[in-house]
Amino acid sequence: MTYSVIWGIITKIIDVTFVWMMFYFILKYLRNNVKLILIFKGVLFLVAIKIISEILNLNTIGLILEYIIEWAPIAFIVIFQPEIRTVLESIGRHKLLGRHKVLTVDQREKIVYEITQALDYLRKNKIGALIVLERDYSLREYIEPANKLYADISSELLISIFFPNNPLHDGGVIIQGEKITCAGSIFPTSTNPNLSKRLGTRHRAALGISEISDAIAIIVSEETGRISIAVKSELNYNLSIDEAKMMLMEELQPEKETFYEADNGKNEEEVTDEKNI
Repeated sequence: MTYSVIWGIITKIIDVTFVWMMFYFILKYLRNNVKLILIFKGVLFLVAIKIISEILNLNTIGLILEYIIEWAPIAFIVIFQPEIRTVLESIGRHKLLGRHKVLTVDQREKIVYEITQALDYLRKNKIGALIVLERDYSLREYIEPANKLYADISSELLISIFFPNNPLHDGGVIIQGEKITCAGSIFPTSTNPNLSKRLGTRHRAALGISEISDAIAIIVSEETGRISIAVKSELNYNLSIDEAKMMLMEELQPEKETFYEADNGKNEEEVTDEKNI
C-alpha cells in the first residue's frame, strides 16, 4: 500500500468525521431550539412542494419555487439573523473541557442548602424569584448588563434580593460556582407554542435560557408560590422543596468525580460514604 493510498484513506476518514460532526451539531441545536425546528419544517415543506410540482408538471408553482430557492440563502440570513446568531453564540459559549468550576460534595450541599432555604421562605410568602445557575455554557452576555454582586451564596441575600420593592428584585440572579455574580439579569423568553398561556414571564424566561444553554433555572411563582425548575429545555412544574433539592443535587453533580482521601484523618469508609451522597 503506497503513501498516497494511505493518505487518501486518512483524508476520507477526516472528511466523514467532519460531516458527522456537522450533522450532530445541527440536530443537537434543532432539538433544543424551537425556532430552528419551525425553520427546518418550513424548508422541508418547500422542498416537498417542489418535488410534487415536478412530478405533476405544475409549471407556475415550480417557477415560483425556483426563484424562492435561488434567493433563499440571502433571505434566510436576513430574516433569521437572530436565530443564526443564537446558534453561533451557543457554539462559541460551549466549553469542550467541561465545567468552569467543578464543585466538591460539600460545596454542592452548601449551595443547594442555601438556595432551598431561600426557596422555602419565598414560596411561603409568595415572593416571585428567578435564580439561574451557570454550568458549561457561559452566561457572560446576560451578566454584563446586570447589576454585579459577586457575593457568597446565602439564603438571606437571595431573599433580600427578591423582596418586594427592592431595586434588584426585577429580573433574575445568576450564580457562578459558589458566588452570586449578578442580579437583575434579563433572559430571552421561550417561544415554544406548546407552553401553557397561564405561565408568566419568569417561567418563559427560565425555559428560554434553558433552551439556549445548559443552565439550571429555578422559578418561584409570585401568584401561587409554586417552585419550578427549567433544565435541558424542559420545565419541571410545581416541585416540593425535597424534589427541588434532589434535582439540584443531581444536576450540579459533575459527569465524573475524583475523590481523594482527605488529609484531616478521614478513613476510607468516610470517603466512600461521601461518594454515595
